[in-house]
Amino acid sequence: MINFGTGNLYGINAAANSTPHKFGTLQDVSIDISSTTKSLHGQSKFAVDIKQGSSKLTGKAKVAQLNGKMLNDLFFGESLSTGLIIPAVAEAGVVATGAVTVANAATFDTDLGVIDAATGLNMTKVASTPAVGEYSEASGVYTFNTGDNGKAVLIDYLYTATTGGSNIAIGGSNIGATTKFMAVFGGSTDGKILMLKLNACVSNKLALATKLEDYTIPEFDFEACLDSAGQLGVLSVAD
Repeated sequence: MINFGTGNLYGINAAANSTPHKFGTLQDVSIDISSTTKSLHGQSKFAVDIKQGSSKLTGKAKVAQLNGKMLNDLFFGESLSTGLIIPAVAEAGVVATGAVTVANAATFDTDLGVIDAATGLNMTKVASTPAVGEYSEASGVYTFNTGDNGKAVLIDYLYTATTGGSNIAIGGSNIGATTKFMAVFGGSTDGKILMLKLNACVSNKLALATKLEDYTIPEFDFEACLDSAGQLGVLSVAD
């Protein structure tokens, strides 16, 4: 058969009744099967016999669409909650009576800095009683020296939302805790099917890289191992 295009890739967490996840806007998938070999030599330059030793199957996928539950089910295996942490970038404000309250103060999370809009320079954060050119912050209320009254500032910060996405609490598991999933990869060209089902996989890499004037294409790497029945999976190829 001849196969064309990326095909489709699915991942299903090993837990019973887990939601299957389709890798959206799939860019490419590569599957590599490799084995160590041992050669037996005699008088000849070339081996008289070769035997295979340990083998491994690894996969790599580049995918443009991900979601929090998918990442947690297939990679992190941590606590998942509904919500988002959202960045506010360069929110404009003007210091009045020594203060600026940001728009999302009610759900404020983390200060990311203040820039003097006129000079483009970072203002210095202090614990309290700021001097001119300094600021302090508490629950989304930014305090400045009254000598900075009328100054235009640009404020970066994080705030939270209770809907719209998922939060993964990274880092709660001990060493050895492993998230396993079934991987299903396949494609169809001219009615001919190529399908690979891997019963137990573990992801060993998740790469998130951005680029100027381009899409973010996360890379998801994984390796297959034997399931509880001693089977790796099935490769199905049309004649």
